[in-house]
Amino acid sequence: MRVDFYHLTRDPAEKLVPMLAGKSLDVGKRLLLLSQDEGRRGALSDALWSAEPASFLAHDFGGSEQQAEQPILISDQCEPANGAPYIILSDGLWRDAALAFERAFFLFTAEQIDHARTVWRDLKAKDDVTPRYWKQDGGRWVEGP
Repeated sequence: MRVDFYHLTRDPAEKLVPMLAGKSLDVGKRLLLLSQDEGRRGALSDALWSAEPASFLAHDFGGSEQQAEQPILISDQCEPANGAPYIILSDGLWRDAALAFERAFFLFTAEQIDHARTVWRDLKAKDDVTPRYWKQDGGRWVEGP
């Protein structure tokens, strides 16, 4: 499995998540979008509505009646009720349950870098996990060393 680490140095998660979600859907993959914070889940939902004026990324919240049909499910539970093979951990908190997914996107801020480094070391030691690090370079995301 692949884990992409995204170090949020300039833009908040609400700016990055719509791009990652759009690319996931472009390759036919459903997505679970995870955050413990209810306010952040609402902000992520708003971002999926308005990231691109010409597009809307269909989504709903975990626990809804239509959760199983949603291409993007926003939740505080690491359970893909929509059958998602991809997960975005948007709150900087790693959960080992993410290892059950095909691909994980782990977003973290400068304040969470020590935790992210620990997670990186732990995942790097696993034979079946390929971690990759991404950082912002101006307005672009580039793969780091």
